[in-house]
Amino acid sequence: MKKYFQFDELGTNYRTEIIAGLTTFLSMAYILFVNPFTLSLGAVKDFPDELRIDQGAVFVATALAAAYGSILMGVLARYPIALAPGMGLNAFFAFTV
Repeated sequence: MKKYFQFDELGTNYRTEIIAGLTTFLSMAYILFVNPFTLSLGAVKDFPDELRIDQGAVFVATALAAAYGSILMGVLARYPIALAPGMGLNAFFAFTV
């Protein structure tokens, strides 16, 4: 793993990468809870419940999309960037489209 991700050439080690990964996860974890609330129109009180998107399904879809995108970015591109849905486009979709 050290050779594939070029730890020596980049001057990093396992400890640094684990701390960086945990920090990135903690800074992105909020989206798992905010995204379902936004897409199900949780702030709109007079919206019929039968037309709301299931929050559990959105939670799982958000988690899977973020995991899949981040793993692909790490394994294929060998670049330390985590990917997750952005709130701007989610709000546009939820409240405009």
